[in-house]
Amino acid sequence: MGQHSRPPFTGRYRAALAALAFLAGALPAATAEVVALGASQTYGKGVARGEDYPSRLQVLLREQGLKVSVRNAGVNGDTTAGMRARLPSVVGADTRVVILQPGGNDKMKGQADQTSANVSAMKAELEARHIKVVMLPNHAFAGYPRQADGQHLLPDGYKAIAAQLAPQVAAALK
Repeated sequence: MGQHSRPPFTGRYRAALAALAFLAGALPAATAEVVALGASQTYGKGVARGEDYPSRLQVLLREQGLKVSVRNAGVNGDTTAGMRARLPSVVGADTRVVILQPGGNDKMKGQADQTSANVSAMKAELEARHIKVVMLPNHAFAGYPRQADGQHLLPDGYKAIAAQLAPQVAAALK
């Protein structure tokens, strides 16, 4: 460089870079996506929307200051084979954590011999995509107040499940 030439990034270039840096700092941080994949207990069968555990979990995580969206991908009556088939369409590129709740429908529908292989395949696919998995086993629902069907939880039960999951999901997001 000669005596009279200017080094790069001076003058208007420096101003443009400063403006870009300011704008980048002014943009909101990206929202982390969590997907709750399961059957009727995930869906929240028998309770109003917003009383299911994924909705309540989102509230709890946001109260902790986390920028998070928890998407409910629960389907009443779903089996692990159904969840495995739905996984590519419900777990997007921005998903960071999946809560996997296999449910008891495999056993009820005579497919219990497939549960382990389906869960393993889903976990492997998610891990290959660098998505953390939080398991929600059926026994986690034990002891909570139930609806008249004896199976599905009342709103307070789903609230307790959300509180139980919040620390695990928060840790997985970090």
